[in-house]
Amino acid sequence: MINNIFNFINLHNGEERKDKVLENVTANISFRGSNLWILACAIIIASVGLNVNSTAVIIGAMLISPLMGPIVGAGFALGTYNFPLLKKSFKNLLIATFVSLTVSAIYFYVSPFKDVQSELLARTAPNIYDVLIAFFGGLVGVIAITRVEKGNPIPGVAIATALMPPLCTAGFGLATFNFSYFFGAFYLYSINCFFICIATFFVVKFLQYPSSIIDNKYEKRIKYGISVLILVMIIPSFYLAYNLFNEKTFTKTAEEFVHKEFENKGFTVIYKKINYNASPKIIDIAFLNEKITADEILSYNKILADYGLYDTKLNVRQDGTDIKSEILSEISKTDRSISEKDLTIAQLRQELNSYKIADSTLLQEIKILYPSMQNVTYGKTELYPATDSARLQFTLLYTGDKIDQIQLKNWLQKRLKEKSVLIMNTDAKE
Repeated sequence: MINNIFNFINLHNGEERKDKVLENVTANISFRGSNLWILACAIIIASVGLNVNSTAVIIGAMLISPLMGPIVGAGFALGTYNFPLLKKSFKNLLIATFVSLTVSAIYFYVSPFKDVQSELLARTAPNIYDVLIAFFGGLVGVIAITRVEKGNPIPGVAIATALMPPLCTAGFGLATFNFSYFFGAFYLYSINCFFICIATFFVVKFLQYPSSIIDNKYEKRIKYGISVLILVMIIPSFYLAYNLFNEKTFTKTAEEFVHKEFENKGFTVIYKKINYNASPKIIDIAFLNEKITADEILSYNKILADYGLYDTKLNVRQDGTDIKSEILSEISKTDRSISEKDLTIAQLRQELNSYKIADSTLLQEIKILYPSMQNVTYGKTELYPATDSARLQFTLLYTGDKIDQIQLKNWLQKRLKEKSVLIMNTDAKE
């Protein structure tokens, strides 16, 4: 029973020859010629995605990126104690990192749009969850690399571990001289690189790849070095995760305070902004019609401590002009977001309509003119290869006896104003 379970989860099942895996890993390390051009193009695509806040574009850039090669190579080199390979991997990773930072910094420097979007902000404050994603993503990636059948995990690993966006965000920080963004994003990139490398090291050791000849004393030093680096990389991420937890807790409690003390008592809150990073922390609110006195605001500030909201100040915005401009700004942002979605929906509808046959009487007319035709189905299909003049063609399928297809084709072309018409008898009797 135990042997059956072990065989079921055994990583050696379906494993590729070790020499072939090492050969493939070594071949993907180098950053020269086409690899550098691909990397530079991927960086520009990712930078544009961050610039316009497009998740789809960012994902596309991550799939194109060849950055995983030297990181996995470094993991294999550590696992096999192959120092020439480790040196080569680090050298190429440094080249790739320098090129990426340079290209992204140049793009953001010349770009007229320097607004900080949500996709960009998401890469400036890494935490322990990013460590977990990088480590387990790296595990999946190296397990896939060591298989005979690679399957489809590699694209998913490229998306999950997200090496490109933090590099581009670091480039944005350099271009705008915002060094808090630079260090936060570069730390996230370092976390991803390091823990993908460590995950690779563990799998290589578990699968018992042959090691270069090495003294036990050096082997122990490598293990100690890796342990120290893991602590160095993890401790700041725990601190950032702790801050994130406190911020989420504060925001939730502040929302509860506003709901219980104002909304439940009939106040119509038209504006609410919670700033955790201010000192003291700030809760800004504004009401539709209600006015409250300075003494009432003071009493509400005293109640904050009862909710556990220490070192926090409540501001009630009662200057109509001031609050009006902020509300209009928020509405404008929402309108822009809705407009972009409406445009996407309109484009999708237009594309869908190009495949539809809106004429509801067509099938009835065909049955009257050709009663021997049965199981008639029709629609528009893509031409391959497509041409500029006719990307789609009208296709009609049917079963039944032989008919004059040329006559039917001519009629359909005139009836539907279609240039390209294909008619097929799926019984293949003609």
